[in-house]
Amino acid sequence: MNRRTRRTLWIVAAVLLFLAVAIFLRSKAPPEAARLLPESDGIVYVNLRPIRAFLRKDLEPPRPVPEYRQFMEATGVDWERDLDEAAIALHRQADPRGPNGPVAYSLVLVGKITGPRLNSWLDAHATSRESYAGHTVFSIPSEGRTVRVAQIGYDMVAVSNTPTPEQIHSMLDRHSTAAWPFSGSTLLEHHYHEVPLLSLAWGVGQIGLPFSESGAISILGFSLRLPDDTTLIASVAPALPIPGALRMRVEEITPSDEVAAGQAAELSTLVLLARGFTAPLPANAANNSLKELLKTVEVTPKRNRVVASATLSRTLFNGFTADQAPAADTSAAPGASK
Repeated sequence: MNRRTRRTLWIVAAVLLFLAVAIFLRSKAPPEAARLLPESDGIVYVNLRPIRAFLRKDLEPPRPVPEYRQFMEATGVDWERDLDEAAIALHRQADPRGPNGPVAYSLVLVGKITGPRLNSWLDAHATSRESYAGHTVFSIPSEGRTVRVAQIGYDMVAVSNTPTPEQIHSMLDRHSTAAWPFSGSTLLEHHYHEVPLLSLAWGVGQIGLPFSESGAISILGFSLRLPDDTTLIASVAPALPIPGALRMRVEEITPSDEVAAGQAAELSTLVLLARGFTAPLPANAANNSLKELLKTVEVTPKRNRVVASATLSRTLFNGFTADQAPAADTSAAPGASK
């Protein structure tokens, strides 16, 4: 083997090693949509492609309201069909009585949702426009607030309803460095490694913010203590090795082992109460599925954490949807984000 051949083999080996490392790092990195999100108090991510495969194929889609139908006809975008991924950042607001309420949002939406027709719709409904980092940011009024929208790639849209443009500017800046797999917010850096592998949907940080009121959230009519600054790690992943089932898991990080034990006991009591409350409900697909779901709930304290999990099979999910009429309301556009 001559020197040239050996050199070629070394170069090929080095390239293959580099690609292998890059692929490995990518597999451990958060999804790109989540990495584009700005600094926030909580992050929620949903991969809709495998979730659609999990759902019944004959599940009837919601009937769009007239405004949404007009949006579909003008842009060619149907969120039910075309949206593949959604990453949402939650921002606590200093003034909960302001137009944004206690929480504002920044979103990165991925799918067959971009193009000239959407751009024309945004331009027609915008009250102002801004050019930033090579992108046009459209400001659209919505219920007393301003929603900023920008197309940031051939399949990505960034949306933010925060009071200032800082958050959407951050998303556009991050887009230019998105190729680096571990770029992203501080929240992702601290907690994404705790999200279970193969999760179809997950949330990290203070994701109880939209649901917490006066230091508690309501579940099936029962109140559970959960300060809105509680750090949670939630996920939905395949319930291996059970075929066609999903495993839902929520982990709460508490200040101490004692607090975790108390929270676990309280949550276990609520589960028992919920089982008793639902036991006499009349038999139908939805009620039966709820009862079966409650049977699978497990609550466990682990040092300063509380882990709650449940299993949702395809049969159970079909039961939840069997008795539900098609929804009559659908968001009309990116500008309709709350």
